[in-house]
Amino acid sequence: MNFYVMTLFPEMVMGGLNNSIIKRAMENELIHIEAVNIRDYTLDKHKKVDDYPFGGGAGMLMQAQPVYDCYKAILNKIENAHRILYMSPQGKTFNQEMARELSKEKNLIFLCGHYEGIDQRVLDRIGVEEVSIGDYVLTGGEFPAMVMIDTISRLVPGVLNNDTSADEESFSDSNLLEYPQYTRPEEWEGEKVPEVLLSGHHKNIEKWRLEKAIENTRLKRPDLYKKYTDSQNN
Repeated sequence: MNFYVMTLFPEMVMGGLNNSIIKRAMENELIHIEAVNIRDYTLDKHKKVDDYPFGGGAGMLMQAQPVYDCYKAILNKIENAHRILYMSPQGKTFNQEMARELSKEKNLIFLCGHYEGIDQRVLDRIGVEEVSIGDYVLTGGEFPAMVMIDTISRLVPGVLNNDTSADEESFSDSNLLEYPQYTRPEEWEGEKVPEVLLSGHHKNIEKWRLEKAIENTRLKRPDLYKKYTDSQNN
């Protein structure tokens, strides 16, 4: 799977993603991540990519030309279909369901804005899908892009050592949060691991985990708990 990130700060993007599981996935050629510097495509001799907005207002806007030429340069590398996602607080909120959908794509392009945004004409021209990671405003789209790439990459076959891990985590199935987990030692600071997890009885362990997942969801995310109960009653 290929990720292309259009950004003014490629070092920031690659520095944030070139670690741990994502780094190993890149080394094993399960995913490819490339940060493309929009500034490399400006025609301005001073490498300027922004200007004042028509009609007045605070801040600066990224210009259409360097964004569009950067996008066309990426298209020259892509043989297959693609989707282009614009990181924007106005977009549809990213979630696990969207991550699963996007993980089936061959090529994803992420457009990271800065300043007060990007000239609307180029957004319309290239047909962006606006995506948000929450109802708040960041200084740029790099962090949202990294969050999304990390989440999507985990769903690509082979990226996780144990491919069942992604299916058992919170938000992955039935609207339930994940159950509590424990590791060695069996007793720590007077607290013992639940006996059922030491029993080796897989059916009882699965039953306990489901019960704890339901309890976790009811206490921490009543909204998800309602979705779960509604789905069970249908």
